[in-house]
Amino acid sequence: MSTQELAVSDAEALDLVCQLMAIRGRGGEEMGVMEFVGRKLTEAGAGPDPLIFDHANQRSELGGGIGNGILRLEGDPALGPRRLLMAHTDTVPVCLGSQPTVEGNLVRSADPTTGLGADDRSGTAVLLTTAMALLRSGAPHPPLTFLWTVQEEGGLHGAKHVDTSLLGEPAHSFNFDGGDPAKLLIGATGGYRMWVHVQGYPSHAGIAPEKGVSAVAIASIAIADLVENGWHGLVVKGDQTGTCNIGTVEAGVATNVVAEHAKLHIEARSHLPGFRAQIVAAIEAAFLRAVDKVVSSEGRRGSVTFTGGAVYESFRLPDEDPSLIELERVLRSTGAEPRRAISNGGLDANWITSNGIPTITLGTGQHDIHTVDETLNIAEYQLSRQVAWRLATGQ
Repeated sequence: MSTQELAVSDAEALDLVCQLMAIRGRGGEEMGVMEFVGRKLTEAGAGPDPLIFDHANQRSELGGGIGNGILRLEGDPALGPRRLLMAHTDTVPVCLGSQPTVEGNLVRSADPTTGLGADDRSGTAVLLTTAMALLRSGAPHPPLTFLWTVQEEGGLHGAKHVDTSLLGEPAHSFNFDGGDPAKLLIGATGGYRMWVHVQGYPSHAGIAPEKGVSAVAIASIAIADLVENGWHGLVVKGDQTGTCNIGTVEAGVATNVVAEHAKLHIEARSHLPGFRAQIVAAIEAAFLRAVDKVVSSEGRRGSVTFTGGAVYESFRLPDEDPSLIELERVLRSTGAEPRRAISNGGLDANWITSNGIPTITLGTGQHDIHTVDETLNIAEYQLSRQVAWRLATGQ
């Protein structure tokens, strides 16, 4: 039995992750999770108030009650350079009210109307149990930084606004978030989100509809344009690929009024920043063309404005990245065979890498995330804990 298993058993680790998944805490509401983590670290020997908090919440557009939580263990520099282990603490709203229950090798919510919250409370627990095992055992280790981020879901706001001066300049960085621990995400797409505001002209829809300019009609024509010309959904132009999605549409006030206003929330993604910019340009062009096609009987046209920006930038780590080489070595030492992959979703690793700390993401046993069918694979969760321990101790 390893030092880690003696310090934090698999049974205790399973109990801790179930407790964490039951805590309510969507983006901006992570205070309860941070209090739980801090309390367990104190009980393990870290002393009072073990976590340092930055002010990411104050810089985020979501606000929120608390920033990113950071624990630094100085360790022995002779055992290697500082390593960063990170995971996010928030869940999506469908997980509020989760009732974790163990069924064989899986954990799921006993309430069929809620998700489980393994994304990413399992990563939160991997970090917590690793830190607890180190504190309890006194095992030698290189300098370490544990980072529990906030507001990952819906915009990666915690990682975007992290105070990197508190992280201790780590040479290696590992993000625990996902399914199979042997699947290593060495890159991810970049995302752009925009608001499109369509201004029409109101008129009575029964007495004089021809005098109005329908913002709904303008938006509909623009969306049809994007679909017909291959700029919506999966976007493939030659050897370049990306995605475009019309996420939300808000318009009109009543059926008897020609819709004066419409607001659409749209995103574009691509691993290629230049092609993502082309998708955004195509979206804007489609709406501008649509404006010209809707004209009232008195010659009025509507107008359109665009606001938005990149929410995270794409990245891809080189094959010789030191963190990648180290993680593959550790995985093979557990008997697992690592495989490299690229994500079409955004990760905290996007922003941490953009902030100058190249970061690899590995799984912690989450499956069917963001749904009521979400589960935690216990064997994969425990494997992720083994990997985290070996990374933390340099084994």
